[in-house]
Amino acid sequence: MVTTEIADKIKRLEEKYAAMGQNLSSYLDGLLYADYLTYWDYIQLDVLLNLQHPRTPIPDENIFIIYHQITELYFKLTLQAIEQIGFAPERTAAVFTTQLKRINNYFRNLIHSFEIMVDGMDKDQFLQFRMALLPASGFQSGQFRMIEICSTRLVNLVYEPQRPAMENSDLKTVLDSIYWRSGATELATGKKTLTLQQFEKKYMGPFLQLATRYEGCNLQAAYRQLSDADKAIVIPLLKEYDLNINVRWPLMHYKSAVRYLHKKPEDIAATGGTNWQQFLPPKNKRIVFFPELWTEEELNNWGKLAMGE
Repeated sequence: MVTTEIADKIKRLEEKYAAMGQNLSSYLDGLLYADYLTYWDYIQLDVLLNLQHPRTPIPDENIFIIYHQITELYFKLTLQAIEQIGFAPERTAAVFTTQLKRINNYFRNLIHSFEIMVDGMDKDQFLQFRMALLPASGFQSGQFRMIEICSTRLVNLVYEPQRPAMENSDLKTVLDSIYWRSGATELATGKKTLTLQQFEKKYMGPFLQLATRYEGCNLQAAYRQLSDADKAIVIPLLKEYDLNINVRWPLMHYKSAVRYLHKKPEDIAATGGTNWQQFLPPKNKRIVFFPELWTEEELNNWGKLAMGE
């Protein structure tokens, strides 16, 4: 029996497909012959479980690969949430709150789950398979750099002493001075590592396009366009966001590097040859997305309390 509700939906479907010059009957035939959707097909489970390709037979390399793949998926979700704020038809506290809560939950999970990799890998196994990864490095996460670019004025991603000279510069000039470019230099010579050369070749063009697209609608710019009442609502979420990405997340990497790469009396170089001892500690780079939300004392002590100092 065809109810009034079903008849109405059929009529609306006919109108939908007629507008595309298509015949509804043909689509209904397709539904009749189509197989039922399965969970494993919907999420491409077989593909997902075959995306790990270790470079060595060492078992714990799989932990390293899978954890980083999970991390990149969280980064993708973060970028999607940022876009929904930056390009919202109307920016309100409700829009910010919904998306920032999501992002903070993503990073909270990442930060807390880092122990899965840190404590879940055998140190000796890591130090064996890591040499097969050269010159690849987590430094080369393009999505994390995209999150930074979409979060704040580009000049805030330049080391503090250089910022005043960059205030009136074009985006390309500022991007050429972005802080992380000094984090992948050879320890002995100060020259660019192959890790950085590869990264710049792949991403500098897309980064400039992204910076241009988000120049007026990055999270900091979007926040500044809110009413005072809305700002008061979102400030705690923005501060948590700032700490999660610029203090807690790099601090977890620093602790991991200390555990796996610190060897007295000398340190073991990171896989990309990066100067991680100076680059990773948040107190050293002092990158802050929303400096206007923090007191002078908090900025002066950025990252120090989190490091137990």
